[in-house]
Amino acid sequence: MTIRVLMADDHPIVLAGMKALVAADPQLEIVGEANDGRTALQLARELRPDAAVLDISMPGLNGVELAIALRRDVPATRILILTVHEDRAYLRQMLEAGVSAYLLKRSAADDLVRAIHAVAAGGVYLDPAVAGKVVGANTRHSTGGHLGDPAELSEREAEVVRLVAAGHSSKEIASILTISVKTVETYKARAMEKLGFKTRVDLVRYALNMGWLGNR
Repeated sequence: MTIRVLMADDHPIVLAGMKALVAADPQLEIVGEANDGRTALQLARELRPDAAVLDISMPGLNGVELAIALRRDVPATRILILTVHEDRAYLRQMLEAGVSAYLLKRSAADDLVRAIHAVAAGGVYLDPAVAGKVVGANTRHSTGGHLGDPAELSEREAEVVRLVAAGHSSKEIASILTISVKTVETYKARAMEKLGFKTRVDLVRYALNMGWLGNR
């Protein structure tokens, strides 16, 4: 099955290099490219790609704004952020915005294609250099307690948590689990309350620690 990819970066040389990496994989097809955020959003709406590889700093719409718009308008598209920024604040912003992968440009030659395949399969990919900023350095959640015990969650609550952490929308989760969107929200709220979590970053950290997103 071919994975359709949209690529966006405002540096032509960087974009050309990333395209070459993707084009070398016969399972990946580049369906569009953009040099700014607004063009990337327009193309994503028109092309409905399986994955969008985006620079975090582009004119028009920045990475966070673009990710939020994509999650709203084309929720089935998996979002990969390709950046030079290793700062935890950037990572947290992007995870909250619903991205499925955060990859450093210096790692792209080795990891970009792998990351695209991982997120297209429903997983999450965090560059090993920044994954430690989510896992390890922060083994306690925002309320100050320990990470929740998975035994506290029902099987269906755990399924919903895993899918939310992987970047799926409530509508997608409802379709995957053949339940209503309202029921998904109920399971999610119940799981968040049991685990003492407030944000999607907490869920991603938890799922990574549990080994549920082991697609690196």
